[in-house]
Amino acid sequence: MNNEQLGRNFCGRTRREFLWQAGAGFTGTALAALLGDDGFLAQQAVAADGVTAWNNPLAARPPHFSAKAKSVIFLYMYGGPSHIDTFDYKPAMKGMNNKTIDVKTFGRGGHKNQGRIVETPWEFAQHGECGQWVSTLFPHLATCVDDIAFIHSMTADSPIHGSAMLMMNSGKILSGSPCLGSWANYGLGTLNDNLPGFVVMLDPRGGPISGAKNWSSGYMPATYQATVMRSQGAPILDLSTPAGVSREMQREMLDTIRGFNEEHHQSRADNLNLASRIASYELAYKMQAAAPDAVDLGQEDERTLSLYGIDEKKTAVFGRQCLLARRLVERGVRFVQLYSGGNHNDANWDAHGDLKMNHDLHAGETDKPIAGLLKDLKQRGMLDETLIVWGGEFGRQPTAEYEKGTGRDHNAYGFTMWMAGGGIKGGVSYGKTDELGSAAVENRLQVKHLHATILYQLGLDPNRLSYFYNGLDQKLVGVEGAEPIREIIA
Repeated sequence: MNNEQLGRNFCGRTRREFLWQAGAGFTGTALAALLGDDGFLAQQAVAADGVTAWNNPLAARPPHFSAKAKSVIFLYMYGGPSHIDTFDYKPAMKGMNNKTIDVKTFGRGGHKNQGRIVETPWEFAQHGECGQWVSTLFPHLATCVDDIAFIHSMTADSPIHGSAMLMMNSGKILSGSPCLGSWANYGLGTLNDNLPGFVVMLDPRGGPISGAKNWSSGYMPATYQATVMRSQGAPILDLSTPAGVSREMQREMLDTIRGFNEEHHQSRADNLNLASRIASYELAYKMQAAAPDAVDLGQEDERTLSLYGIDEKKTAVFGRQCLLARRLVERGVRFVQLYSGGNHNDANWDAHGDLKMNHDLHAGETDKPIAGLLKDLKQRGMLDETLIVWGGEFGRQPTAEYEKGTGRDHNAYGFTMWMAGGGIKGGVSYGKTDELGSAAVENRLQVKHLHATILYQLGLDPNRLSYFYNGLDQKLVGVEGAEPIREIIA
C-alpha cells in the first residue's frame, strides 16, 4: 500500500486534504515557534512587524534574580474555609456559644453590627517544635507545621464568592485580567515543551463560580491560559488520537505537510499560517505521549499511594490530584492549581448551614492528601524548589449567619492562608486577627502581598513584571505595586 492509499484508508481522503481541512479544528490554535528548535521556521518566523525575529512565547526565560522556587502548587479551598475553626485559635470564644455581642461583620448577609457567637465544635492543640495551634480537623497536616508559614492577617476586597475568587486568582475583583499562573508562565516560560505550563484540576462535583475566568490569561495571549487536566480517564479532553490513526500515521502526516510547504513556494503569510497549524499538531502529538505518562499512577509504589490516601475512598480523589501535581512539577510544569470543593453550598467549603458537617467533609477529604504531598516532596528533595500555597477566597465570621444554626457567613476582613516550601520559613506565624477572629488587627495584608510573595519566590520582581495593555504597564500586584511578605521568607 502506497502513502496515498494509506492516507485515504484512515480518513477517507489524502493526508494533504486531511491536514488542510483539519486546519480549522484544534490545529488552528498554533504555536509556530515549537518548530523553531529544528530550524524549520528559521527563515519564515517573524513578528507582526514582518521584520523582527519571532520568539516562542513559552520559551524558558531567566528570572529577574535567583529563584527559590521553580514551580507552584496552589491548593485552593473553594468556598472559604473558616480560619477560626482550622488554624487561628481563639480561646476567648470559649463559653460564649449563642451569646449575642457587638461585632461588625460584612458578608453575604450585608453589614451587621451584632451577632450570635458560634463556638468552634473542634478542639485545638499545639503541634511541632513551633507550637502552632491546629484544630482536630487536620490531624495529618498538624504533623507538618514546622514546614509551614501561617499568615493570619489576610484580607480581600470583596466578601462575595465570584469577585473574591477573581481577586485571589488574578488580583482584580473584575474579570478580564490574567491569573497568577498566567503571570508565572509569561514571566518565566515553560520547562517542558510536551506539557502545559499551567494546569488546573477541578473538583468532580463541579467547577467554581465564575468558571474559566479563574484560570484565564485575560488580556494576554491565550498561550498563557491554563489547561484543565483530569486525574482519571483522558487527562486532557479532545487530545486522544482519532480512531484508526496511529502515531506512525501522525508522524507521516507531519512529514508530508512539511514536504508540501517546502515544495510550494508560498508567501510568507501563508507559510506562517501553515507552520502554525503544523506546530499545533506537533504539540498535540507530543502531549499525547507525555500527558498519559504524567498521570500514570501505576508507576508509584503502594507506600506512596497510601501516603496520599489514594487507598481510602474519602481521600482518593484529592489524593490522586495531589500526587498528580507532584508528578507534573517533577516534569517541569510551572504552575498547578487544585480545587477542593465545587458547585455550590455544601459541595464546597461555603458553610452557611451546618458548619461541622461541612468542614468535617472537606477537611476529611484533603487533610491526608495535603500532608502526604508535603512529606513526599520533602523526602524527594523537591520541597525546597516547590512552593505550596493553601487557602480560599476568604474566611468565615465568628458569629452565626442566621437566627438558628451554626453556619458562618463570609469574612473578607481577616482570614488565614499558609505557604510552605520554595524558600519559605517553616514553623512561623505572621499577622493576627482580633480575639474573635472577625478582622485582621496586626500586620494586615492584602491579596496582592500574597501574590507578590509567590512571584518573588519564583525569582520575579512583582513591581517590575508587567504587560502593556490599555495604555498602562499592567501588573499582577496593581500599578501601585506591592512588597512580598519578607517576614516569612527564609
